[in-house]
Amino acid sequence: RHHHAAIVPTIVAPCVKYTIATMAPANSVQVFGKKKTATAVAFAKQGRGLIKVNGQPIENIEPEVLRLKVFEPVLIVGQDKFSNLDIRIRVKGGGITAQIYAIRAAIAKSIVAYHAKYVDEESKNHLRKTLMEYDRALLVSDPRRCEPKKYGGRSARARFQKSYR
Repeated sequence: RHHHAAIVPTIVAPCVKYTIATMAPANSVQVFGKKKTATAVAFAKQGRGLIKVNGQPIENIEPEVLRLKVFEPVLIVGQDKFSNLDIRIRVKGGGITAQIYAIRAAIAKSIVAYHAKYVDEESKNHLRKTLMEYDRALLVSDPRRCEPKKYGGRSARARFQKSYR
């Protein structure tokens, strides 16, 4: 029994140290955005306006056609709101387009969450209203998913052609 008690603190100690280390950045919020099966997790903290996706600056997002989609939340709200924030985003799952939609949702939600937590209620509501007016998908995740295929047809809804002879 005593032997077991001696083991416990050695296991617990490193975990405690680690959690303290991760909590160090002053004002930070963690938010996620989703689209289909893509998930983007955003960490927003005080900084100087950096936005990085999987360690790359947001300007390098491929495909170029969809790059503006990622800038949308920043452009709608105004870049001044992002000038004192650093946002780091990790994306996984889904396809290229779904990931980009997940990223923009994560950015929009993170700025709202940051304002809710560290600025004031009024500015948060204003941001929410502005983003909602532009595109609801920025704050509310899109519930559409791929429907499973059924037998008797080539897809979820289409049936095989019927012939009488």
